[in-house]
Amino acid sequence: MRAKAIIVATLAVLALVSCLTGVSSLSGDGIWLLFYSRLPRTAAALLAGAGLAVAGVIMQMLSRNKFVEPSTAGTSQAAALGLVVVTLLAPGAALWAKMGAATVTALIGTAGFLSLVRRLPPHDPMLVPLTGLVYGGIIGAATTFLAYERDLLQYLDIWVNGEFSGVMLGRYEYLWLAGALTVIAYVYADRFTLAGLGEDAALSLGLNHGQVLMLGLAIVAVISAVTTVTVGMVPFVGLVVPNLVARIYGENLRHTLPIVAASGAGLVLACDILGRVIRYPFEIPVGTILGVIGAALFLWILHGRARHG
Repeated sequence: MRAKAIIVATLAVLALVSCLTGVSSLSGDGIWLLFYSRLPRTAAALLAGAGLAVAGVIMQMLSRNKFVEPSTAGTSQAAALGLVVVTLLAPGAALWAKMGAATVTALIGTAGFLSLVRRLPPHDPMLVPLTGLVYGGIIGAATTFLAYERDLLQYLDIWVNGEFSGVMLGRYEYLWLAGALTVIAYVYADRFTLAGLGEDAALSLGLNHGQVLMLGLAIVAVISAVTTVTVGMVPFVGLVVPNLVARIYGENLRHTLPIVAASGAGLVLACDILGRVIRYPFEIPVGTILGVIGAALFLWILHGRARHG
């Protein structure tokens, strides 16, 4: 209980710092900036971080491997492919249409990854993330090729590079869908925990494994698509946060899922603040900051696993 109170207090402090950090002053007529930019940006970082962390832990449960997340399993790359395809077919499509196309391709991409994982030998867990990296690389290469052939590389960079500088009131609200799916994931937390035991064990305990698998796929795909369409790809959140929380609190999602969501939200918001102050008054995209910090945390996780056998 004390840990949860500390996390909530930390999130509140980070949110306050985020609202007060920026080039423009909030005094006088600048107060409108708080409501049209700073608050939406803070909310977007919190929602994206929480959603991606929850999507990561669900994917790890479904694949029964601790080293996968949407950006290392082809889900985010598939969502980007959907964005490029819908842009080629319907350049003037509304944002909800692009999000729908990205969701469909992300769902197909995630299902394809899980299908590949089932064919891998279970004795070597590192084969799963390696397969995911190759799988995502192939999808990413196809996306880049399509964008290059149609002179859309700059457009693709804008969509896939994770950053919050363009978030304003009216341009982030779809991320609340990721927040709603986080709540749904908590409602089904016990089922995802059982699914993580494996299909045979889950069926013996009376769980409809196929139904839970489809629900998990849908949650991961929609969260990945909404995040990619709104703020771009944000790496490592779904990988390092669930692993760090599991080390401290275990793997019962009913107990740990709120901590995972809050920790993911705090990590993304902290990195966004850091990106705004390192080269003030310029900004470093949050995807770049998380790429460095997330990689360091992941290496630490790998080192800890090796040290403890």
